Amino acid sequence: MEVTISNKLYFRQLKGYYFILPIVCVFVFLLISCSGKTRNAKTYLAEAEVALNEGNYPLAKLKIDSIKVLFPKSFDEINKGFELMQQIRMAENRRNITYCDSMLTVNYELLTNMLNGFTYVRDPQYQEFGDYVPKIYPLNTSFNQNGLRSAVSEKGQMYIESVLAGGSLRHNRIKVAIKDGSFAESLPVTTDGLNYRFSTLNTTYEIVRFSGNDDNGVAKFIYTFKESPITLSFIGNRTTTITLSETAKKAIARSFELSTLLLDIEKLKYEKGRSEALIKYLESKR
Repeated sequence: MEVTISNKLYFRQLKGYYFILPIVCVFVFLLISCSGKTRNAKTYLAEAEVALNEGNYPLAKLKIDSIKVLFPKSFDEINKGFELMQQIRMAENRRNITYCDSMLTVNYELLTNMLNGFTYVRDPQYQEFGDYVPKIYPLNTSFNQNGLRSAVSEKGQMYIESVLAGGSLRHNRIKVAIKDGSFAESLPVTTDGLNYRFSTLNTTYEIVRFSGNDDNGVAKFIYTFKESPITLSFIGNRTTTITLSETAKKAIARSFELSTLLLDIEKLKYEKGRSEALIKYLESKR
């Protein structure tokens, strides 16, 4: 087989590579060995303790994990690292409880002020938890005009109800939009009890409740563009469009703010309870 000049050059470079490779390996081995003399498992453990005392829990964990990786035979330090890790977890959860308590204090003060704009409504026969209804647009007087009304449960879940009087549109969706074409559209609601109709001597009413995923961003859209003119479309057998009233926009915006605050409070309560449970568990393992 003919060997070209380029092939000869390649083989010559390859021989040089195999000659240099052992030297590089020896150099790396010596470097690691020398480093190990000055940074042993005890050093990493001491650094983890310092990080713990300084409140730098991620660094403390990293140092402890490094002991198991770099010094797998340093059993005493690995065991001490495990004990130290328990202390870190205890400290993390105590700090989390302190943070949650602090934020809950602030949020409860905000909640007290915010609830001045709402009426608490609860039917003890049917409801375990009540609803907060905006005073600016209470539910019991909102049948006077077509539009939207809103409320927030004690646990923070917000809902919007569309009210349409007259006709037989049988709507199950709504769409809100602004002049530039931006819009949000709910998902269709077909569940009985959330989509219902009734008649009086004067007219027929259609009422559809949108909450959770069914809302599909409608409430947030209204909150975001509350200062802009918003059109509201009732979508069913056909589509009817009106201008959403300023009162409805304000009521929904306030409900959205209350819902966000209540959900934050519920999340903080959950995180605090979770940390308290973890502390009890860690204490039981001592």
